[in-house]
Amino acid sequence: MHKFQMYKKLMLEKGEIFARAKEAADDIGIGPELSGKFGLTGAISGVPAPLRNDIMEATEKGAREVMPLAGLVDEIRALVKDYYGDEFDAVSTPTCEAGLWLAFDVLVSPPYTGRGDNYRSRYIALYEKHLHHQGSYGRPFPAHYKDVLAERGSTPGELGFSGKRQFNTDVILARLKGANYEPHGIKYHPCPQLTEVDVEGSMASIRKIAERHADSLNGLTSLGYDTPGYGYGDLDTEGTPRLQQQLGELARDFDIPYIVDNAWGLPFVGVDIRRNNGDLMIYSMDKATGAPTSGLIIGREEYIVPLRRALGVHGERWGTTGSYGKASHVIFDPGKEALLGQVAALRALKDNPELYRRPVEQIYEIVQEELQALPESLRNDFIVTKSFNSGTVEINYEPTWKGEGVGFPIFSIEDMYGSSNLLQSGLKEMGIIPTIAYDGNIFISPGQNTTDDEGNLIEERMRLAVKGLVRLMEIIGQHAGII
Repeated sequence: MHKFQMYKKLMLEKGEIFARAKEAADDIGIGPELSGKFGLTGAISGVPAPLRNDIMEATEKGAREVMPLAGLVDEIRALVKDYYGDEFDAVSTPTCEAGLWLAFDVLVSPPYTGRGDNYRSRYIALYEKHLHHQGSYGRPFPAHYKDVLAERGSTPGELGFSGKRQFNTDVILARLKGANYEPHGIKYHPCPQLTEVDVEGSMASIRKIAERHADSLNGLTSLGYDTPGYGYGDLDTEGTPRLQQQLGELARDFDIPYIVDNAWGLPFVGVDIRRNNGDLMIYSMDKATGAPTSGLIIGREEYIVPLRRALGVHGERWGTTGSYGKASHVIFDPGKEALLGQVAALRALKDNPELYRRPVEQIYEIVQEELQALPESLRNDFIVTKSFNSGTVEINYEPTWKGEGVGFPIFSIEDMYGSSNLLQSGLKEMGIIPTIAYDGNIFISPGQNTTDDEGNLIEERMRLAVKGLVRLMEIIGQHAGII
């Protein structure tokens, strides 16, 4: 059976797969009191995790007080500087995506004003997962990538992802050496398979691209994760991805900013911007940190200052060094409650990092135990990794496709946007809020009703969610003909 035929078979049998998934949910004990109210991760943007007591109490207390927002901004800056050093700074945004928009608009797109035609600007983005975030702020180059976002932008048209493209800005997509971009899924589409990325080979290729476009090159971007499934499994002795380190060095050689999208990452606990040579690291603070919905940019002062100016929070007002005035991007003001929650989350990360590390260790053990239910021949090809950067456990199964025949079905990100990702849709049918599960990669983390009010893991609920995932994988594997 060819792989496209396997995906066609799965599409035709989708109804039966979902029916069996519902039966499995009943069988393992997902009752009505939990169904649809717990999940495999607290890091889903559309379903934010409940706030911990420490975050909630700090937010509620501050919300009832009169306080200048500039004071909260300065408190966040001081926490960041205490940890990373005085050459680093921070600025908050309402979301991580707002932080990305701000960074690319201010630092990468060409100037708007001045006589004559504006020049074109280009930045390099790795052809990697989540490309529609960090890699969609310009027109794709080379031209054969112009429909690379496909299903992700088809419904809203120019009001969707293509509408984020900055004025006179192009994005050069750089393939990674050792990666595999074969199409998979019911929505048959190239899926970045990144566990065998060759750092040196990739950097040699990216440097050639940079040299080719040097006269218009204004930025370099990548994800900030640290797991094999995202292409960052090659770590130095301190746990920093070597690919990121060398990307940062390349950016400095060309005097351009290296913008790191670490949305699902942890300040202080995770990948360190001082060690991966990043200029900006952008976080979604409602994902792994447990803060209210908001974004945070940590970076070198040289690059943070213009971002602060664009937000209207930089400059003297009422005798202070921080203003809250009007500026080009004042619409990206996160608001008082988000700032209060960020302060509380950053204090917890700095003072009690075990609160974030301990659940990862526990989930890793649960995942290893529950995967035993799958055939040994299949699970032996799984790569299971702990990530303290993302507060998660990664299951990557792309090695199941090595050798003859088909492996475990890989659903594309197009499947997620087209509602044909059977892993994610099947979990929903089981009453489990889905996690990120495409391109042969699954992330599992705490927070979606699997932790108590103090942030401690509720092991029986987490185990139930993982057990549901494994049962669904077994069902899909049977319909694919590999189990």
